[in-house]
Amino acid sequence: MHSAQVLSDGSRIRWVEIPGVEPVLVFVHGLGASSAPYFAPATAHPALAGRRTLMIDMLGFGISDRPADLAYTLEEHADALAAALDQAAVGAADVVAHSMGGAVAVTLAARHPHLVGRLVLVDANLDPLPPPQAKRPGSSGIAVYRTEQEFLDRGWNETMDFVGPFWAATMRLAGPEALYRSAMNLLRGTVPTMRENLEKLPIPRTFLYPAGDGPRADADSLTASGVSVVDIPDCGHNIMVDNPDGFARAVAQALNEQAVACPAAPAAARA
Repeated sequence: MHSAQVLSDGSRIRWVEIPGVEPVLVFVHGLGASSAPYFAPATAHPALAGRRTLMIDMLGFGISDRPADLAYTLEEHADALAAALDQAAVGAADVVAHSMGGAVAVTLAARHPHLVGRLVLVDANLDPLPPPQAKRPGSSGIAVYRTEQEFLDRGWNETMDFVGPFWAATMRLAGPEALYRSAMNLLRGTVPTMRENLEKLPIPRTFLYPAGDGPRADADSLTASGVSVVDIPDCGHNIMVDNPDGFARAVAQALNEQAVACPAAPAAARA
């Protein structure tokens, strides 16, 4: 396990690292998750093996610290990740990020462009959303509690029961305040929005999504802005868990195609 202090109060981000060749491959988890349990099978896949790989946990989640006084905005998550990646000397990394982690990764690339050479988003959040009217999986299931105190009083236990044993196994590692604030801030999004930032990024970008969801309504607009949109079969939202082989091959293909399409991008970003 590796770590880096990212806040003045001593809070540290931690990650599991696999040695190998560069550019570095960085995996970022989604809301209530942890990178190693979700991404470890992909890192061992022949299509991705041999790379220096960081499976990193955002502040508030997994094996990282859980400061109770942080607002946990997407910008704060991105800045904390940037501090950790700078200390890890990753250069211009290939960042693969799932769900909320994708929203953070877009924000990271926009605010700290020297750290992200290529970006693969995995069914990521790109737009702000209105508060939910009923509980459902994802950040909306948490945001149904209108106040943080309500979530702390009863929402934490109800959410653990609602999300099921797999997600709860990593969600229970999160700080309750971090979980709630991150979920609410994910619904609020960023200004400019994650989508607007993604469309303006000058780096190679790929968006993976479950084929079972049907064609994405935004596929044409994403493609027009230079984002490759790729559907992955036999999976739901947790693509890397449901179809690890298809996920690893798709990530490898995306990075290879990005390298061919824009071979100078990683080197330029590292300079």
